[in-house]
Amino acid sequence: MHASQTPPSPALTPEHIGSLAAVLDLVRTGTARTRPEIGRLSGLGRTVVTQRVNQLTELGLLEEGALGPSSGGRAPRELRFRARAGVVLAAELGATSIGVGVTDLAGYVLAEHEEPADIGVGPEQVLSRVEELFDELLAGVRAEQDERLGVWGVGIGLPGPVEFATGRPSAPPIMPGWDGYPVRDRLAARFDAPVWVDNEVNTMALGELRAGSARGQRDILYVKIGTGIGAGLVSGGRLHRGSQGCAGDIGHAAVADEAEVVCRCGNTGCLEAYAGGAALARDGTEAAQEGRSKILADVLTRTGTITAADVSHAAQRGDRAAVELLMRAGRLIGSLLATLVSFYNPALVIIGGGVAGAGDLLLAAVRESVYRRSLPLATRELRITRSTLSDRAGLVGAAFMVIDELFAAERLAHWVGSGSPAGAPGLVAIPLRTPVV
Repeated sequence: MHASQTPPSPALTPEHIGSLAAVLDLVRTGTARTRPEIGRLSGLGRTVVTQRVNQLTELGLLEEGALGPSSGGRAPRELRFRARAGVVLAAELGATSIGVGVTDLAGYVLAEHEEPADIGVGPEQVLSRVEELFDELLAGVRAEQDERLGVWGVGIGLPGPVEFATGRPSAPPIMPGWDGYPVRDRLAARFDAPVWVDNEVNTMALGELRAGSARGQRDILYVKIGTGIGAGLVSGGRLHRGSQGCAGDIGHAAVADEAEVVCRCGNTGCLEAYAGGAALARDGTEAAQEGRSKILADVLTRTGTITAADVSHAAQRGDRAAVELLMRAGRLIGSLLATLVSFYNPALVIIGGGVAGAGDLLLAAVRESVYRRSLPLATRELRITRSTLSDRAGLVGAAFMVIDELFAAERLAHWVGSGSPAGAPGLVAIPLRTPVV
């Protein structure tokens, strides 16, 4: 029987496991480094703190470090989280690429690999390749670090709506053959570990929150502008997924009444169909064919195709048609974001994705629209900035999704007796009282 199917030990009362999780969280997040700090920040008594630290040390989750600063008496011994006690497998699947990695339990990337891929070829081919890459990276990490390193969990970000409770894609517009596919069940059986699956934009938002430009923030909006457009919403420090897991799907919000431009979802007037990477490539090709852009025409002649990156490079070289395309995309995105900013009032808007790396033109157009069209109070202290993690945000976020789920008190109670969640893929079936990020 898996640890996830075994009820918590009678000795681990809710109060006990709650205090155990609290002590672990304080140390692993770096909030507290010594026993006195843990007691002060948690409100737990000295004896309870000592007992919980000893238990976590016996489990291999904490270890003693150097002596800390003295406050008058004997210097306390610092505590460290044993981030290398296990590993997490993380992957970000985009429309045109695969990024996979192995991280430690603190989210530090130990090994990673990225390669072009077409999500449209279906789940069997794509996930088989993901599994191969996981095996290769894991073998390398084990050879370098410790052959006994166990896989504690797997996190996957997908470029479409995901029902988080089941780990299954839900009618993803750009993922033919993926609707309802049991991604979580397949990978859980393959790696004998718990698996969490989410929309890639949510994992990107989580990556920025945990390790990027949003650290310390509680209300943020992450916007990915790539082949498609999506948003991840963090409210009060927690990721907001919505009741069915499709919150933030702004790429298919209507921004025009024109019927001639059909989005990949089948509707017309979608933001993605006018401002996404595929739209920029389409409009750039048209500009090249009509003679409005010599630079793009040269690219089309040389390569036979135009990409969003080509439009960005042409704009950076001063090509008027390319500049106009980027500015128009930025204004459309900014106009929609202005509504979200007035409605949600975030402190920070982060712009990421491949198209977002096009330089300052797009970002400037987004900022201008947001500041001009949003409520003054909503933008008084608002910052709009580019992602600092860039194309690693989704990978890092997928790892933190797993880590935070594993160390939630309810799940901790179900695997702490065995010392590791490795070999317990059913842990995801345990409902949490509150959402976890």
